[in-house]
Amino acid sequence: MRVLGVDPGLTRCGVGVVDGAPGRPLTMAAAGVIMTSPELDVARRLLALEAGLEEWLDAHRPDAVAVERVFSQHNVSTVMGTAQAGAVAIVCAARRGLPVALHTPSEVKAAVTGSGRADKAQVTGMVTRLLRLGDPPRPADAADALALAICHLWRGGAQRRLAEAAALAARGRAGTGGLCIEGRAQ
Repeated sequence: MRVLGVDPGLTRCGVGVVDGAPGRPLTMAAAGVIMTSPELDVARRLLALEAGLEEWLDAHRPDAVAVERVFSQHNVSTVMGTAQAGAVAIVCAARRGLPVALHTPSEVKAAVTGSGRADKAQVTGMVTRLLRLGDPPRPADAADALALAICHLWRGGAQRRLAEAAALAARGRAGTGGLCIEGRAQ
């Protein structure tokens, strides 16, 4: 499976493509950053980001896209730009019919390092080791995007199966009115 990880940002949007599957060696296909100028208005920056993401999707043909889930930060303008960049990535993937997963920073850190409280250096170090790279991926935004892709490869399938099971259970309850007698739905 090939996953495009997106570490959203309005000025610097990290992108990384990883091939792999649980229990199999991982391979980095590409990593980089899509940059926009802070001197442009937000609309033009979002269009530039969309064009950059479309180029990555065309060039690397991922099976899925993993985007960092925006969480509350102290700087509201940073959160807004990050959320807008993440939304552009989601729309680009959805337009192509690609599944999109959102992963929290602590979920990504835990998947890659074993600790949801790992610092950036620990995440970058483990990404370097897991992908068997000679040098750490630079800049940090690219390393974070690769970590997102790794997280999704390792956890995304389990999350999808859990969601499908929950949806199936909900449909079963909806079809029976939730009444269950002697272990059988009525």
